[in-house]
Amino acid sequence: MAVQEHIISLLVNNQPGVLSRIAGVFSSKGYNIRSLCVAETTNPEISRITLTSRADRDFTDKIKKQLDRLVDIISVTDLTDIPSVKRELMILGLRVREENRQEILRAIDLFGCRIVAMDADYLILEVTANTDKTVAILKFFEPFGVEEMNRTGAIAVFRQSPS
Repeated sequence: MAVQEHIISLLVNNQPGVLSRIAGVFSSKGYNIRSLCVAETTNPEISRITLTSRADRDFTDKIKKQLDRLVDIISVTDLTDIPSVKRELMILGLRVREENRQEILRAIDLFGCRIVAMDADYLILEVTANTDKTVAILKFFEPFGVEEMNRTGAIAVFRQSPS
């Protein structure tokens, strides 16, 4: 079976130990969590966990059955093929030299990056985009001297109301 990236969205009760139990389900089934984002929803008693994992097609059914058995899980949704808006945040620390300054500034504008800090020879850029675009932007800037990089992994919301 073909392996693909799955984006899983979970609503959970905001309780200590929930994330640990979820991670345990993934590791017991032999799946790796590639990225993870957890935050409270508009209701502080409920958190949304968005995670990505690479797996075959039966992954969702296997994981969903296991996660549904956990007490503090409210819902589990695989957003991989559901209309949703998916984004990740990437922050880059980039070395800038006089000979490439104009090319870098044009690329920042073209890619829609935001400069969040700047010194004479160093920029910190913020990129918010889908995963394909963040990867492309990183590859573009690497030859200029990316000294630091940090990415959140995917977060997502349904394109339409999930009701």
